[in-house]
Amino acid sequence: MFGEKSSKLSLINSVGFITCLLFSLSSEAKKLYKFQDANGRWHYTDKAPVAKQVDEVKVQVKQLKVGAKRRVWLNKIGKQRRPEFVIRNDYFGPIEVEVVLSEQDNVQAKPGLPRKFVILPGTSLPLFGLGALDEYQSWQYSLKYRYSLGEPLAKHNEQAIYYPPFVSYKTFRISQAFGGKFSHTDEQNKYAVDFSMPEGSEIHAARAGVVMSLDNDFFKGGIDQQAYKARANSIRVLHDDGSMGVYAHLQVERAQVYEGMRVKAGQLIAYSGNTGFSSGPHLHFSVQVNQGMSLISVPFQFVDAKGLASEPKAGQWLAGFSVEQ
Repeated sequence: MFGEKSSKLSLINSVGFITCLLFSLSSEAKKLYKFQDANGRWHYTDKAPVAKQVDEVKVQVKQLKVGAKRRVWLNKIGKQRRPEFVIRNDYFGPIEVEVVLSEQDNVQAKPGLPRKFVILPGTSLPLFGLGALDEYQSWQYSLKYRYSLGEPLAKHNEQAIYYPPFVSYKTFRISQAFGGKFSHTDEQNKYAVDFSMPEGSEIHAARAGVVMSLDNDFFKGGIDQQAYKARANSIRVLHDDGSMGVYAHLQVERAQVYEGMRVKAGQLIAYSGNTGFSSGPHLHFSVQVNQGMSLISVPFQFVDAKGLASEPKAGQWLAGFSVEQ
């Protein structure tokens, strides 16, 4: 199962000062290295030691716990009593953001809130400003925002071609297809497909697009949904029609692409794993669009070597084939 939920963050302001109340997100630390140098001293660092630092002893490596990356910010600019707000979007694709004045005392917004904005990658121009209704009185407010990935009006091309997302000389069984009762019951995953495959199997792009985001540092998996749901290594590819292909439960630190990279159909992008909410090694694949400020999955079909397209079925064996680059 894999889905990305909208995030909610808060910002509070009062006369003379601003206090930011933000959810704390872990840094992207990956490994802790413990090694002994030529003088017998022990070192602990998050950077791999170079050969000259190590006195031919075993280097101990510990994988560190990581958290979800933060990619969206609501930032204040301008004067204290007439602040304006911008949104920073670190995804390599558009997002839809809704901002609301959840609490207000002697405050007005121009333009009025709540309001939704479509934000392209990078930092937006000023979106709205706040000020006191009566400048001689104290004022305070609370802002909240949430976001969903993708443009709100994107429509999936139902005729788009999707290739089996693995290497040409392999055949894998579909363990869970559309509407699977184990984890394909919510809107984000209703039209998803799981392929049973050994860890380390090559994963290839099912369709061309731009790598909108990737998570590459998670190293554990299990069936505790609360603990593992948001901890799957994944690659999200933005297609030309605005839909997004999601490849999840990938092997730690084996992504073969980077965020913002344009990939071709059939290109090697990662290796399968068992990270996140997972009952065993497999690849989870789905196509999602933004609808009503939330992600939903949409039906799609895989094509075979003869060019015939069909909806994936549970228990079906699907063969990969070479895609002309």
